[in-house]
Amino acid sequence: MTSSKHPDDLEKAGTLDDAKAAFENGEHASAIVLSRSLAEQGIDWAQNNLGVLFCTGYGVLQDYAEAVKWFRLAAEQGSAVAQDNLGSMYNNGNGVLQDYAEAMKWFRLAAEQGNDSAQFNLGSMYESGNDVLQDYAEAMKWFRLAAEQGDARAQYNLGFMYGTGRVVPQDSAKAVKWYCLAAEQGYANAQINLGVIYHNGDGVPQDYILAHFWFNLSVYLQPTPNLRDMALKLLDVVSAKMTPNQLAEAQRLAREWKPK
Repeated sequence: MTSSKHPDDLEKAGTLDDAKAAFENGEHASAIVLSRSLAEQGIDWAQNNLGVLFCTGYGVLQDYAEAVKWFRLAAEQGSAVAQDNLGSMYNNGNGVLQDYAEAMKWFRLAAEQGNDSAQFNLGSMYESGNDVLQDYAEAMKWFRLAAEQGDARAQYNLGFMYGTGRVVPQDSAKAVKWYCLAAEQGYANAQINLGVIYHNGDGVPQDYILAHFWFNLSVYLQPTPNLRDMALKLLDVVSAKMTPNQLAEAQRLAREWKPK
């Protein structure tokens, strides 16, 4: 769920700054009070962020229907962030009946404004074929737009498409490029795939140190238990093939790594 950036509203800058500070500092009870006052005045930033608070249940009882109400008010004013959030509510059936067509509508409105999250979500709709003709080329178009703005999920998907030859000719170098961009942000699935690529030498020189490095990071960053278990097994496999000096270097790289 995405919150709005600070709006350009000089008259209410102080109050908006207070609301933004409360939201970003995790002072959710204060953020609710400040955001509601501004939202009722029609400030789309506050409407969207009030929706986020109701959706997540931070500082208030979680209420998807109330979240949808505020997302819609902001979305109808043209807020791309709120449009993306409203699309997600329809896509997941939270606070509204699940409606893929309505989700597509809001994702597209936001995506066409350049919202990278909406571009990724729209690409995912085309990839899965939910209420739209499955179209991998169209999915890749939107993934690329989002990836070029730095969306790690889209970068991973582009890497997968190049790695598997879906839509485009298989290209290991481009797969590595996009996986690296996602992995360097801490996207664990991309880290696992990079580890496999370096372990096998697929389109790159075989490098057990880099394979160990990426598998090791993915173990700690992977939120999905079965994928984390897979990363652990792969880490054991590559570790058995390495010298003590290689292991020490891989561990040093992991200790010093910071997400970009």
